[in-house]
Amino acid sequence: MKSVINRVRHGLAAALFLLPSLAMAQYHETSEGQAFIQDMVEQFGFEASRVESLLAEAERKESILDAISRPAEKTLEWHQYREIFMRQERIEQGVEFLQQYREAFERAEAEYGVPAEVIAAIIGVETWYGRYKGKHRVLDALATLAFDYPPRSRFFRSELAQYLLMTREQGFDPEELIGSYAGAMGYGQFISSSYRHYAVDFDDDGVADILNNPVDAIGSVANYFRAHHWQPGEPVAEQVRNVLPEDSPLLTRELKPGLTVNDYRQAGLAPDEGMDDDAKARAVRLAGAGGPELWLTYHNFYVITRYNHSHLYAMAVFQLANALGEKAGQSEQQNGVGSNT
Repeated sequence: MKSVINRVRHGLAAALFLLPSLAMAQYHETSEGQAFIQDMVEQFGFEASRVESLLAEAERKESILDAISRPAEKTLEWHQYREIFMRQERIEQGVEFLQQYREAFERAEAEYGVPAEVIAAIIGVETWYGRYKGKHRVLDALATLAFDYPPRSRFFRSELAQYLLMTREQGFDPEELIGSYAGAMGYGQFISSSYRHYAVDFDDDGVADILNNPVDAIGSVANYFRAHHWQPGEPVAEQVRNVLPEDSPLLTRELKPGLTVNDYRQAGLAPDEGMDDDAKARAVRLAGAGGPELWLTYHNFYVITRYNHSHLYAMAVFQLANALGEKAGQSEQQNGVGSNT
């Protein structure tokens, strides 16, 4: 009996000794990693040894798995989320950013039809105008989520492939780039597939660099919005009197507006008189600091949610853009820019 106990003890000790090495198994050694390497070779012409070495270099990061499980858009109420972005400092620095790159913003607005303040607000919300672009190595973030986050592993495995393609196309070192916990990069926090599809070389220097070049980032954000059918001159959202009951069928869950302005007029809401009855709209109730707020959101609001699939995010961009436009207009009047005198 004593010998049996000793064998069990030795077995447990051996198992415990092996646990750290199992936990640290490198991605290129797994069946999923091997399948990924094969796909990159067969579909995109990569050398197997190169992809294998990159997966061997990638590190699993528990902090990334923790972060993706609790995004702010899903854990905060509107008034809490709003406070993050509607700070006076962020507004003032946004106006400075608009002024510093005035030519690029004006050209982007002219070419893509997206207001300068909306472009600036996206960059302001995403990275505080380039000040905080992330702290995770993109290779680590995408590999961790591709192979250790089952709920979205297929998506992030695709993004890892797109990342290797993007770095090859742009001449970047895939081991060097830094971004968010989800692998988003640069001033506008593009994921790899968005980088490949929407990033533009807006200053004509031969590289579409949204990582360190704010001019390329400005043009790329504008291009993204045009590609997602931003309608120049059309409204984004407006706050209306809160007359809908909590269980109203006019409070829909879908981000895309599926009802019409007339539907809401018939329910007692009073949208702007200039809105056509047939215009698509969606009502959303938000938890404001002073109580519930009811908003009607329109097509362009939905376009903002194509950047981040959250109505809190889109509302933050909308309100920051309004604040930037108002503050910038005040600054121009004080400096005599655009006045009639």
